[in-house]
Amino acid sequence: MGLIELVLIAVGLSMDAFAVSICKGLGMKRLDVKQAAIIAVFFGGFQGLMPVIGWALGTGFQSYITPVDHWIAFALLAFIGAKMLFDAFHDDEEDSQELSSDRLAIKEVVLLAIATSIDALAVGITFAFLQVDIVVSVLLIGIITFALSFIGVAVGHQFGARFEKPASIVGGVVLILIGLKILLEHLGVLAL
Repeated sequence: MGLIELVLIAVGLSMDAFAVSICKGLGMKRLDVKQAAIIAVFFGGFQGLMPVIGWALGTGFQSYITPVDHWIAFALLAFIGAKMLFDAFHDDEEDSQELSSDRLAIKEVVLLAIATSIDALAVGITFAFLQVDIVVSVLLIGIITFALSFIGVAVGHQFGARFEKPASIVGGVVLILIGLKILLEHLGVLAL
């Protein structure tokens, strides 16, 4: 897997955190850079930690799974992408109201960081099967999520919720397309 694919996966994974960051920014009466940085650190940190956990789990089972790793990678990425698309079209208004409070509660940020990074755990498992450099992957995922989460708080503060749904849709589509590309390469349909 090349650098471009890793960056696209990182961007795709960070779309949930970006969308939630927008929601957090919506409730800020003024843009609080310190709160935006705290949100970004938690989201980027968890988004970087989860693939390591998934990678560790995946390497333990690698000898059993290698013959079907491309199917597993496709299934996981397609599932994650489909879940993101489903969530984008079935948004719960009550969740949006909960995310828009002006006060930053660390407990809430931790829970949101975990919830938005579960997808990265599954991607970490696929990284183990595909023998992806975990250090580079984790750094890219963490840094890109940090940056997009910080930007998301600012965007939410400035422009409202109009970017939340498109961000989740783009993230879901990107993950599905990358999963499909992996599958087609391993089946010999695509020779890249």
